Amino acid sequence: MIDEGRALFVQIAESVEDSIVDGSLPEDTRAPSTNELAAFYRINPATAAKGVNMLVEKGVLVKRRGIGMFVAVGSRESLRAERRAAFAARFIEPLLAEAHTLGLSADELATMVRDRAAAHITSTTEGGAR
Repeated sequence: MIDEGRALFVQIAESVEDSIVDGSLPEDTRAPSTNELAAFYRINPATAAKGVNMLVEKGVLVKRRGIGMFVAVGSRESLRAERRAAFAARFIEPLLAEAHTLGLSADELATMVRDRAAAHITSTTEGGAR
């Protein structure tokens, strides 16, 4: 999981966010502690704390005095909305620009996406994961 080219505390925060988005860390449940994260990733607790504090500042985690960190109610949808916006900026905008360059209409582009999505779904349900 550790990517040498990126700050560890950011990777820790993203890992916790991934767990919230995929539902394995539900809202209003206790989040892993700084020490648990540090032990799991074999990193300095201060680095893990920096990642956790980033999520607290963002409103994804809330501190409950004496009991620990908890996943904030509403954080899953908030993170999903944030990721949808990032997805659009990273993938959809360039896709639209290239479609425009190629002279594809919105309908043609939508048909291409639907066809590819259907083919992908068929291949993954038949055991051929992509």
